[in-house]
Amino acid sequence: MSALALSAALFSPLAHADQALANAKACMACHEVAAKKLGPAYKEVAAKYAKDKNAVAYLAEKIQKGSSGVWKGPMAAMPANAVTPDEAKKLATWVMSLK
Repeated sequence: MSALALSAALFSPLAHADQALANAKACMACHEVAAKKLGPAYKEVAAKYAKDKNAVAYLAEKIQKGSSGVWKGPMAAMPANAVTPDEAKKLATWVMSLK
C-alpha cells in the first residue's frame, strides 16, 4: 500500500467514525488501532472476526460485559465497560470496519 493510500485510509472519516467514542469510553487506554497494547489491536480483532457474520453482536456483548481468555499470550482481561447497548454496537461496528 502506498503512503498516500495508507494516509487516506488512516485519516478517512470512516476510520475515525467512532474513535472519538472509544477515546471517551477509555477503550484506547488498553487498545490501539494498529498495535497491540494491553489488549489486541483493533485491526487484529477485525481480522480475527472478519468472516463471522455475528461479529458485531458478539463484540458488542464483549465490550459491555468484558472478556478474557480469547487471545493467546499475555493479555489483560477486558473489564465490563460503562457503555449503552447502542454505544457498544457503534464501537463494535467501528472496530469491524478497520482493515
